[in-house]
Formats: sequence, structure tokens, C-alpha cells
Amino acid sequence: MNAKRWVALIIASVLLLFSLGINTIFTLLKADFLSSFDSLMQGDDLAVFETDIEGGSLDKRIAYLKVDGTIQDIGTSTIWQPVAYDHQFFLKQLDTILYDDTVQGVVLSVNSPGGGVKESAEIYKKLLAIKEERQIPIYVSMDSMAASGGYYIAAPADKIFAHRDTITGSIGVIMQSINYQELAEKVGVKFETFKSGAHKDMLSPTREVTEEERAMMQDMINETYEEFVDIVEQGRNMSEADVKKVADGRIMGGNKALEAGLIDAIGDEEATIAALREDFGLEDATLFEYTQDVGGWQSYMGMKISSMFGPSTEEKMLMKIMTDYKAPKMMYLYGDY
Repeated sequence: MNAKRWVALIIASVLLLFSLGINTIFTLLKADFLSSFDSLMQGDDLAVFETDIEGGSLDKRIAYLKVDGTIQDIGTSTIWQPVAYDHQFFLKQLDTILYDDTVQGVVLSVNSPGGGVKESAEIYKKLLAIKEERQIPIYVSMDSMAASGGYYIAAPADKIFAHRDTITGSIGVIMQSINYQELAEKVGVKFETFKSGAHKDMLSPTREVTEEERAMMQDMINETYEEFVDIVEQGRNMSEADVKKVADGRIMGGNKALEAGLIDAIGDEEATIAALREDFGLEDATLFEYTQDVGGWQSYMGMKISSMFGPSTEEKMLMKIMTDYKAPKMMYLYGDY
């Protein structure tokens, strides 16, 4: 090899090493910057801000809350990937009300097909604590849908309003799994499973459910269902028999829900707020809501920074696939599972 080729090879090697070094440094700086910026923007403690909707007295206020979307804890919104329903932030709002003496009433807007058993129960317990410890009224306004877990969290309210065309009810529990054993066999896929006990792979998609396992799962479902029925009994002052007349998973519109005793009145959100004001002498109270940003700066800066440093669409899809855990679980949910 002549001298010119050696020089060219050395130069190419140096450039390659230099490029790799620069990329490594940039990647580390980028990761550190994104982590720091996201902590600043999001806040490790899920900082809660307030925005007035209707002005009024500062020592008498009505908190407006909204559950919009499937009730699942899928993480907190970030500038890179906002979530439709932020479970931890919603719980933080409820905690804030619990220790704020200026809040004299709560209006909860529900637009949800339900969601996780655990998440629904967490909301229910905190709403109950607000009623019992703060002794302030909670009125619910049902939007287009407040079914299953959406109804579960509405049950402890002092009054529930719904539209005539609101889809509600769906009182019950569901748990589903997929079995693709026959399909795998057709394409020549064989599964080898090593387990410590006969039931360690219950609801595995690679084998049939045994009758014993089916009975075990049904016991779990029945126990959780009875809890749901108890919640409705207590919240609506209904007998178990009356609840179970409509607690077979059926959905219903506003008028049928009113006939069944599941809601108190037909009315929209405005009517719900007006009723709470009138019923508890809160005509001059400030109506406000909780937010996670200040003046839209977070959203604006998030879009700017995300366009420069945020993950690509392909990277976001890959992260979702890698973190989306699909194990069967019990749900208070109506619709697609």
C-alpha cells in the first residue's frame, strides 16, 4: 500500500473517531438536557395551578374537575407525549381540595367509558374523603358517556345530572384474554413453557383455560362485581335488589337512568353548576379549575423544544410498543377492551 493510501486511511479513521465522539457527547448532553427540562416543565411533584372560570368570592369557591377518557394510570403528560387522562394529576387535584378550606363545592364532569378497577377505586375513595372530611357537596355532570367506571366514580355524588342521550350504566366487571393457540399451530409455531405451578400461566394466549381456572377467574369477577354493587347501593341509597335489576352490564340513556334511580335529573353542565350554587348558597362563589401549565408557556415551549430535541414519530411508536403491557386485568369498562 503506497503512502497516499496510508494517509487517506489515517485521515478517514480520525474523522470516524471524531464523528463518533461528537455524536456520543451530543447524545449524553441531549439526554441530560431533556431530563432536566422535562423535570422543570412537568414538575416532580405534579404542581397544581388554578384558573378562574367564573369570578366571585375568594373565600368561597367551587372546584370544577373533569375526567375525560379511559380511567387508567398510563403515566403523566410530558411535553413530548401528552396523555388524554392523567390519573396521578387528577388524584393530586382531589388531594388539594381535601386541604383547601376555600373550596365549598365540587362539580365533576365525567366523560368516560370507565377503566381500571384500581384507578376507579382510588378516585372513589378520595371523593368519599372529600365528602366526609370536608363535608362539602359534590355534583356530577355526565357528558356523552359515563359508563362502568365512569358511573362508579359518579356514585358518591350528592346529585348526578345527565343528558337525555348520555350513555351510562354498564355496571359490572369485565376481563378478557386472547387465545391464538390454533392459529400458531397452523403456521407451525410451538410454545415451550416452564412454570413453577399448574396455574402460573393462567390466561396464557397459547393454551386453553381449564374449568378449574375458569371457576377461579369467575370468583374474582363476582367479588369485584359485588363491590361495585355496594358502591351504587351506598351512593344512591338503593337496595341491593333494585341495583341488581340494572346491574347486568346493560347501558342506558339519561331517561332510563333517571327511572332506575341512577341519576337525579336531566340537565347539562350549566344546569349542574347552577343547581349546586342555588342548593348551597354559593351564588357568589368563584368557579375555578386546576391546570398543569401557566399561561400556555409550557405548551408553546414544549412544541418548540420537542421539534428540536424530541423523539421522532417512529421513536414514539417504538416506545409505546415496548411499554404497552397487555396482560389481562379486571376492568370497569364499556366498549373496546
